[in-house]
Amino acid sequence: MLIIELFWAGGIVMIPLLAFSIVAIALIIERLVFWARINRRQKPVVRDVLRTYPYDLQTALQKLKQNADLPIARIFLEGLEVNHFPPHAFRLTLEGATQAELPTLRRFNTVFDTIVTLSPLLGLLGTVTGLIRSFASLNLGSVGGESALQVTGGISEALVSTAAGLIVAVFTLLFANVFRGLYRRQISAIQEYGSQLEVLHLSQHEGFEGYKALVAAEQL
Repeated sequence: MLIIELFWAGGIVMIPLLAFSIVAIALIIERLVFWARINRRQKPVVRDVLRTYPYDLQTALQKLKQNADLPIARIFLEGLEVNHFPPHAFRLTLEGATQAELPTLRRFNTVFDTIVTLSPLLGLLGTVTGLIRSFASLNLGSVGGESALQVTGGISEALVSTAAGLIVAVFTLLFANVFRGLYRRQISAIQEYGSQLEVLHLSQHEGFEGYKALVAAEQL
């Protein structure tokens, strides 16, 4: 009952704050599942693909298709499907695939920023409306009674709404910063793994070009 009483004591602004908190919790859970899946499965998949690719392209492609729910797997898949391209075109393909994955990695960042920004403002709005309610019901000629209850009710609305807005904002900001850190780490990992794949592709391409030059020289 205490939570329900506090909710109603906070006034009308508690309704959008409740909606913000529900949305924030739902999106936070989705992002936690997303990043947990990446951190658990990405490294073994990348290692297997980089180890297999120089010797068996089809096996590497099959491995990537089996893990196509990972961003790095989709990026590598885009690159290996054009394995016959020259190195500069291969690199551009990887870069384009990486850019296409950025919205997925940054998903819901705008929603988190909106909640973090608006929640304290809604709390402040509740503070203002609560104080207006208190001053409007204030009667200097009377002590106690209904007037005093209205004054304390307005002050309660001001304090509860302010606290609720700050709690929602701080809670959301904490997880939003965690997700931004994971995003930056993922970008660094994609660049590292992409460079390793480019090196392997370049070595294969140069080996093939050298083989063609040798065959051409023997035919002369």
